[in-house]
Amino acid sequence: MKTFNLPDLGEGLPEAEIVKWHVTEGQDIKTDELLVSVETAKAVVEVPSPYTGKIVKLYAKSGDIVETGKPLADFEPAGDAGIAVAKPEGQTGENSRDSGTVVGSMPTSDEVLVETAIPGGSRRRKGGRVKAAPAVRALANRLGVDLAGVPATGKNGLVTADDVRNFQTAPAAAPAAPARPSIAVGAAEPLRGPRRAMAQSMALARDEIANCTLFDDADVHNWIRKDGFTVRIIRAICAGVRAEPGLNALFDAVTTSRKSMEHVDLAMAVDTPDGLIVPVLRQVDTKDATRLRHDLDQLKEATRNRTVAPGDMKDFTFTLSNFGMMAGRYATPIIVPPTVAILGTGGVRHDVVAVMGGIEVHRRIPLSLTFDHRCVTGGEACRFLAAVIGDLERAE
Repeated sequence: MKTFNLPDLGEGLPEAEIVKWHVTEGQDIKTDELLVSVETAKAVVEVPSPYTGKIVKLYAKSGDIVETGKPLADFEPAGDAGIAVAKPEGQTGENSRDSGTVVGSMPTSDEVLVETAIPGGSRRRKGGRVKAAPAVRALANRLGVDLAGVPATGKNGLVTADDVRNFQTAPAAAPAAPARPSIAVGAAEPLRGPRRAMAQSMALARDEIANCTLFDDADVHNWIRKDGFTVRIIRAICAGVRAEPGLNALFDAVTTSRKSMEHVDLAMAVDTPDGLIVPVLRQVDTKDATRLRHDLDQLKEATRNRTVAPGDMKDFTFTLSNFGMMAGRYATPIIVPPTVAILGTGGVRHDVVAVMGGIEVHRRIPLSLTFDHRCVTGGEACRFLAAVIGDLERAE
């Protein structure tokens, strides 16, 4: 008997939710065939079987939260040839742990496959199988859409949620889905995936951080180009970091120490139907406007398709929340530890401003800078924000 534990999905997260089992107890399965789809706080990952044999027991059901390293399934292997054992580098002997601990190098009966833990990604597929994340399959089922007929726009032929919605609303769409059952008043639904991660991060921020927020406006009336709003904001953040490096930093509450970071790895808070997703643009302080626009376009596509790799949603040094693209002028953005600052940008407004000898109407960007007052002084925050405004108010 072999027990397969929930793998460490390569992102240091302590748990995952069972989205869908692709097997049942008593079923035979081969090495590398799809075993279960799980959703971490950041991604949907499909986990393959490490063994060839029979499923004896499943330890959790769909919707359950399982801790990393806890049992997922018991196998009755079909002989030693059906066992895929992943040993840490340099480790030998009978006491090495099985492959149910790390998704990475996963040996099979005849080759080594690499699981990249891409959200919604799939391993080897039989010819003709539609590639879609479990959440997308559930959406298609609810809307009555046959995924086989949906044109795929995602990476490597992946059908996205937008593909399903667009197909369902097209003139030649499938028959309308039956009305969704009403939910009884007062019914509670547990938070899943990104929403669960948000709840945990906000609770940590509430308990740890001394939030303080500054508000001001940048006059962009002299901008020659009217596009490239986000790129200009990123450039201005880098200007702020040059003026006050202490806001591009990580704070260790245990040792009461602040470490200023060499580069600006910028987290971009993105609102999606599944909740808040926060991918990271790396080393934005080293990139010109053209490269930033390219990287931003890729980030938007990956976020929309839920194909952002887990490693691209951690280890950031500063956060930008561009909430003004939807609504709002000012806000009090919340810092996610161990970072120490976040900049929120409101919607661009036409404001009446006083000028020498009269008044004029200028375009202005509302800014909201929240900083951790445990390790950032008011003076540092003000100088940072002044540098951001100064850069934004340049004509180019």
